[in-house]
Amino acid sequence: MIARELKRAKTVEKYAAKREALKKAAVDPSLSWEERMEAMEKLNKLPRNASPVRRQRRCRITGRPHAVYRKFGLSRNMLRKLAMQGDVPGLRKASW
Repeated sequence: MIARELKRAKTVEKYAAKREALKKAAVDPSLSWEERMEAMEKLNKLPRNASPVRRQRRCRITGRPHAVYRKFGLSRNMLRKLAMQGDVPGLRKASW
């Protein structure tokens, strides 16, 4: 699964500029209706994994796809483990 995510990331980077240009052309009011529809068709023919929305955020250590904190890039389990060891600067267990 991690290898699949890396493959998706490469695909997103490969088609990023082309997707952006087609998306701008699809909504550009100065173009004719046929040109905009043609841009939409080309956009739809791109690979599905070229869309950045299809990427999944994963833990940098374990590759776990769920409960991953954006700020740290770690899953909740690894974040807790590293915080208890004192390896995450500025993070402390709450106690009240």
